Amino acid sequence: MAQREVRLVESEQSRKPMNQNPVPLSEIALTGIFEISKILTAPARLEVTLANVVNLLQSFLQMRNGVVSLLADDGVPDITVGVGWNEGSDNRYRARLPQKAIDQIVATAVPLVADNVSAHPMFSAADALALGATDETRVSFIGVPIRIDLRVVGTLTIDRVRDGRSNFRMDADVRFLTMVANLIGQTVKLHRVVARDRERLMAESHRLQKELLELKPQREKKRVRVDGIVGESPAIRTLLAKVSIIAKSQSPVLLRGESGTGKELIAKAIHELSARANGPFIKINCAALPESVLESELFGHEKGAFTGAIQSRKGRFELADKGTLFLDEIGEISASFQAKLLRVLQEQEFERVGGNQTIKVNVRIVAATNRNLEEAVARKEFRADLYYRINVVPMILPPLRDRPTDIPLLATEFLKNFNKENDRELAFEPHALELLKACSFPGNVRELENCVRRTATLAMGPQILDSDFACHQDECLSAILWKGHAEPAPERPRPQIPLQVLPRKAPLEIVPRESASAPLEAGGLAPPSSEASNGAPMSERDRLVNAMERSGWVQAKAARLLGLTPRQIGYALKKYDIELKHF
Repeated sequence: MAQREVRLVESEQSRKPMNQNPVPLSEIALTGIFEISKILTAPARLEVTLANVVNLLQSFLQMRNGVVSLLADDGVPDITVGVGWNEGSDNRYRARLPQKAIDQIVATAVPLVADNVSAHPMFSAADALALGATDETRVSFIGVPIRIDLRVVGTLTIDRVRDGRSNFRMDADVRFLTMVANLIGQTVKLHRVVARDRERLMAESHRLQKELLELKPQREKKRVRVDGIVGESPAIRTLLAKVSIIAKSQSPVLLRGESGTGKELIAKAIHELSARANGPFIKINCAALPESVLESELFGHEKGAFTGAIQSRKGRFELADKGTLFLDEIGEISASFQAKLLRVLQEQEFERVGGNQTIKVNVRIVAATNRNLEEAVARKEFRADLYYRINVVPMILPPLRDRPTDIPLLATEFLKNFNKENDRELAFEPHALELLKACSFPGNVRELENCVRRTATLAMGPQILDSDFACHQDECLSAILWKGHAEPAPERPRPQIPLQVLPRKAPLEIVPRESASAPLEAGGLAPPSSEASNGAPMSERDRLVNAMERSGWVQAKAARLLGLTPRQIGYALKKYDIELKHF
């Protein structure tokens, strides 16, 4: 829109009578700088950003062609874009550049103005021909340096045809192009800093991942004990072995996993096994506070910074100095706050709310989320630069359904704590533990603890039997959550037990691997059961919901039931607009 308005201003200015005041050049230049700054701050690849700037220049300058040429650190041409640039066309624009003139601009860091390239000593006959200059066509040229600090890293050049009718203000054009080149230089500097930072962080991540993969079996078998972490399964042993290695590093850690898998316990374990163990371990739930309060909580505030700030207060970053800061649910922070957080993570310095004194800290960041950050970055809901900053060492915490052998140990530990708190001496009957092992517990350890405490509270005898669990009365709250509503149990000699909990004598239905991996016909869903309870054929949507309910709304397990890949079942859920249930 701005380009069209400026063109209208220029065209109407040329038609105005001499007694009417034309639009000042300074006003046009100011508008141009404003529009160009918006392009330079928009999220895009550097080549696309620079091409958009050159295209926009046509609206504010009388020019035929424009080229931005950047040099790499070793002086070799890196990026060259021009008017109408598209992918892979850099060489076409590079061929139009007068090399001798460009070399002089880079060497002297001084703009070069040629009123007639055919008569200028910096331009050869081949250069003039490449710029379209002939005996009948007079072409002028302006080139200005692009700087990063005091170093010239490229040039911004334009050429125009002198037809004898236009009155060019070369000095004003040089000043305008110099301002644009300075803005470009700052943008290039930021892109290169982010790129180097990203490469360094990825290299560190690869190094640590390689060290984890090369871990010898005997070291994996070495027991690492962490307070609050209970389990003997291979999944939990591997996790704890990784914790002992990662704790030795200072790199940021991102804990990935479902709710209830123990992310806070692992974060504390990383801290306690690290060299920062004598320092503070500070935690904060980023999703529990609004943005304004979160900023004050993390960075602190000065007295009088806002209503109610009756005294200065340190923030969590300051409290965690020389220790570890655990940022739980980091995927829930707003886009505007992500930019503030990025600067602190990158520079380890900040200002309190309402203050102007820069405070430097030495804090290790351990973040956690149950969101798919990669999808959030693709949807531009989460900044890519912040993602690379926190995702240096990712750790995936296994859900409880992937370590069923740990369920009896955890349940026994929870019952032990319950007995101690309530002065009781309950114990599990063996069949009760077998029943618990058959559960998938979509709420993970937190749901298992609630299940044990609820059953222990209502237990009448000294032993907890399998019949004491809520599933035997068709009152399993988790099963109700899976289905979204409570369904009446069909009349049978004994109550129907939801798929989450199976009695010890009920055989598990096993889906053969051959059938689970069989190809689908016409993209349909391979149903676990092709008929509804009333005998009528089930629709594809019903089959999909049925499989999700049977698998506890775990997409990977439902995919195996239906013979789909996780990606295919994701597309199917979106296609039928089926809302996922989270626990």
